[in-house]
Amino acid sequence: MQQRTGPVTLVSENIAFPPLGHPAALSREAVGSKAAALSALVAAGFPVPAGFVVTAAALGAVTAQRVIEGLQAAAAAAGPGPYAVRSSAAAEDLPGASFAGMYESYLNVSAADLPGAVERCRQSAKADRIRAYQASLRTDAGEGPGTHDGATAGAGAGMAVLVQQMVDPAAAGVALTANPLTGDRSETIISAVPGLAEGLVSGVETGEEWVVRAGRPALTRGAAGVLSKESAAAVAAIAEQVAVHFGCPQDIEWAVDHAGMVRILQSRPMTALPEPVSWEPPGKGTWLRNFRLGEWLPEPVTPLFMDWVIPRIDAAYNEAVFASAGISVAMGHGQVNGWYYVSPPSPRALPHLLFGGKPRSLPYFFNSVVRPMFDPVGADRRVLRELEHEWRTECLPSYRTLVESSLGVAGTATLPELLDIVERVARKAGEYLWFFAATGGAAWKMEMVLARFWRRHIAGAPAGRAAPGELEVTGYQTLLGGLAPALPARVPHAVYSIDWYHRTAGEQPGTAVTERASLPQPPPVVPATQRRRAAEAACRAVLTRTRQLHRFDNLLSVAQHYALLREEQARDFTLGWPLLRRCATEIGTRLRDGGIIADPADVYFLTFDALRLDAPPQQEDVARRRKEWARQRKLSAPLQLGKLPPVLGNMFDQIANSARSTRDVPAGALVGHPASPGRAEGRVRVVDGPEGFSRFLPGEILVAKATAPAWTPLFAVAAAVVTDGGNLAAHASLVAREYGIPAVVGTGNATTVLRTGQLVTVDGNAGTVEVGGLSDQRGSHA
Repeated sequence: MQQRTGPVTLVSENIAFPPLGHPAALSREAVGSKAAALSALVAAGFPVPAGFVVTAAALGAVTAQRVIEGLQAAAAAAGPGPYAVRSSAAAEDLPGASFAGMYESYLNVSAADLPGAVERCRQSAKADRIRAYQASLRTDAGEGPGTHDGATAGAGAGMAVLVQQMVDPAAAGVALTANPLTGDRSETIISAVPGLAEGLVSGVETGEEWVVRAGRPALTRGAAGVLSKESAAAVAAIAEQVAVHFGCPQDIEWAVDHAGMVRILQSRPMTALPEPVSWEPPGKGTWLRNFRLGEWLPEPVTPLFMDWVIPRIDAAYNEAVFASAGISVAMGHGQVNGWYYVSPPSPRALPHLLFGGKPRSLPYFFNSVVRPMFDPVGADRRVLRELEHEWRTECLPSYRTLVESSLGVAGTATLPELLDIVERVARKAGEYLWFFAATGGAAWKMEMVLARFWRRHIAGAPAGRAAPGELEVTGYQTLLGGLAPALPARVPHAVYSIDWYHRTAGEQPGTAVTERASLPQPPPVVPATQRRRAAEAACRAVLTRTRQLHRFDNLLSVAQHYALLREEQARDFTLGWPLLRRCATEIGTRLRDGGIIADPADVYFLTFDALRLDAPPQQEDVARRRKEWARQRKLSAPLQLGKLPPVLGNMFDQIANSARSTRDVPAGALVGHPASPGRAEGRVRVVDGPEGFSRFLPGEILVAKATAPAWTPLFAVAAAVVTDGGNLAAHASLVAREYGIPAVVGTGNATTVLRTGQLVTVDGNAGTVEVGGLSDQRGSHA
């Protein structure tokens, strides 16, 4: 340390090394933000471990020997060690500049080692990452040095060092006194791990998660092995008191010692907290985000698509249902915080569905909607195969003809002609959606029957004819993998989202992940086709000379047919999207030329009534809607609003639980639907959209909100797939099976819980994602 002479403040007066709670330790400029906040809490009577601050003035004014003496005296006054040594700069823990994790911390430091630990901590302020972070703050703010209340004008300059007694925690973690995704100030989100929370804070661990509202804790992740309900409530109560003390939502590090005492280790204002939003259903009944069109909309919907295209798709869908079944089965749709939700028919609508149509409606409804759930072979024979034939020979060819004939005229069409093209393509897509929902959509119902058969007659076979060991761990999903003669081809009309704001696959630069031969490749897996054939043979061996063998063959045949059909239909559902985007660009160009908008891309943020050349200028409305949409993209939308009808809920639960190899969920695991069998470990790569495709590396775990056909190239090199949304018949499930890689879908929040770079293990049989590698966990690679 630098030695100086001259007048100094006496150590014995505890000013150069003020204890937490001392008036001299309350000034952020003197002791840094972290120490000042903890001092304020000590002064207010909060449970903070005893400690003191090594001020920048002390380090710059006294000799090395006096620093050592001062440290030893202050440590003795604070109490016996070991100690934690952490940075406390004036620039840290500010609303606009947290510097979280930037400086070095040293734990379990003895009194003798305090001088060296303090010096190393102080020197970490000069690291390159600190300067880079400062530069990013200036760039983000569009300002020069000296912004953020002086934070960026030398975050390390004059940095103090905080020394506290170490806590021996039974559990530790982070408490956020507002929901960071919704901004809800009435919720406290607690993440907890056993022992110290270093892994949790650094992102290596995900931990157990609790949500506490009005003093009532609810476990949302993990198996309640870290905190009890009482402990979670106690942590939340103190955290909320801290937030009240500081007058704003807080990000708090805490620990619970072995006596059950909660200790506050750090408190700073929450950064980038959105304004509070509520997730109230837009109407009566149940509203689902992951149903019908919602499966194709992993983000908030842009205004013009919601106001114009979706209503046209819905109307044409309902007309197609009536044309086929002679009955109206309208479903309500709406937006909540910009996100699309759909409301399935409630049980009260059942009498109308059964008896409100034409004479043939009831048998048609029964055979197309109900019968696939218990007799797929009969449903296929009576209705579904005929519907598939109509789709192949009439619907799909007419869709192709419409798109091909319109592409050539879009560039020279008038505004009314462009509007007409969009209307016709959207309506054709709605008609297509009916065939897709009725035939390809039957796949998950047939899968439920196959899962039930597997559980009763194969997994539960008598000991004398038990399935081979390999079959017992693969799961029935193996029977639905490797079905395509060739792996799915990349088509230019494949989409990331059906919202026409997003570019199609044909407009995206090609993903080069499959060409990176020098990078680590995914671990070799048995080809899905080979695994399926082996599983089929093993099932038949179990069922030989039983009455169930013939039923198994018939059931397997239709289940495989409709699983393959669903992916085939999904591929061409968006056949018209390149044309829709071309029309949107042309419409935007004409409105730009008319002075109505500033840029053709602004068209996506208009409403339908502004699509005319005599409309008033829309620039202000466009800017407001674009900003609101950008804010909504940061939200994590619930998969369900309102209560799910018991029958529908039980169906989803039954199929997921039938597929699950075990209900023994490891503590801290993320749980979803077991969508494709196998176990794999790898580093997480959270991919938000096509712009992230080129960064995806072979062997990584693909984590996404949802996937659609444009995502398919990533499956060729991913070790496994995890999604927020989806079910066992979703795109991610079906394509993962084709590639023979594990998949867990419908987790709800994987993209917010997991972080790029984390090492995780994905168990597609159990439907779980655990932080850590296979070598750290029980079980073996399937």
